[in-house]
Amino acid sequence: MEHTFVQFEGKNIHYQSEGEGEKVLVFLHGYLNDLNVWASYIYSYMRNMRVIAIDLPGHGLSDTFDDVHTMEFMAQTVKAVLDAEKVTQCVLMGHSMGGYVSLAFAEAYPEMLKGLILLHSQALVDNNESKANRLKTCETVKNKRVSYIISFIPELFAKENREPMGQDIKEIQEDALRTSERAIVAAQKGMLCRKSRVGLLSQLDIPILFIFGKKDQRIPLEIGLSQAMLPKYSETIILGNSGHMGHFEERKYLKLKIYNFAQSCYYLP
Repeated sequence: MEHTFVQFEGKNIHYQSEGEGEKVLVFLHGYLNDLNVWASYIYSYMRNMRVIAIDLPGHGLSDTFDDVHTMEFMAQTVKAVLDAEKVTQCVLMGHSMGGYVSLAFAEAYPEMLKGLILLHSQALVDNNESKANRLKTCETVKNKRVSYIISFIPELFAKENREPMGQDIKEIQEDALRTSERAIVAAQKGMLCRKSRVGLLSQLDIPILFIFGKKDQRIPLEIGLSQAMLPKYSETIILGNSGHMGHFEERKYLKLKIYNFAQSCYYLP
């Protein structure tokens, strides 16, 4: 396993690059996760394509840069990693917050994408309730960072999956506990101020795969499906037994689906 750092604005962005070849799949994790969540995917794919997983600013082993990490800023750090690895085109996959970053990247650097995968993510801005909850979280973590993280992670899973996936949840919690108060607030404020990119979905001339969970409490299925109708090339997967963590909750099924989609993106002109 090769762990590498690239310098960006005087600080470090951590990433992992495995495999080789012209076909490249880049993974962006969600809020309070890190690149470790993609471990089994990396090892499954690396024999047939190049796989890069990135710790977004303030997460994993990447530094915290500022009091707000906008989606546009995080997209710039992704670009810095790809430039360092001399990647000119890739399929980009983002989970939740990573999906917001992926859309910001697609808007800024569309020529670098062969395809886009949005896992439990969408292109709208927060509604008023979500914005209020983000501000509440920023206050909560000042005094209760550890308890907040411990309670937050299980809620990402469907209720019936929490006990059987207890070991996965424990490992994610342990990794998340490395996230500082400042990094949590920076991510929350970055998501709070993000712009709508619904219009971008119809402008992109690349295949887009949308993956939703029927039991996801954070992305209403009807909102996701309405956006999946917009792109020129679009595929949709609905996971019947998943909450917000389908890459864990239905891992075996998604491994094959994501791999096949990423490969197919390289067959379009």
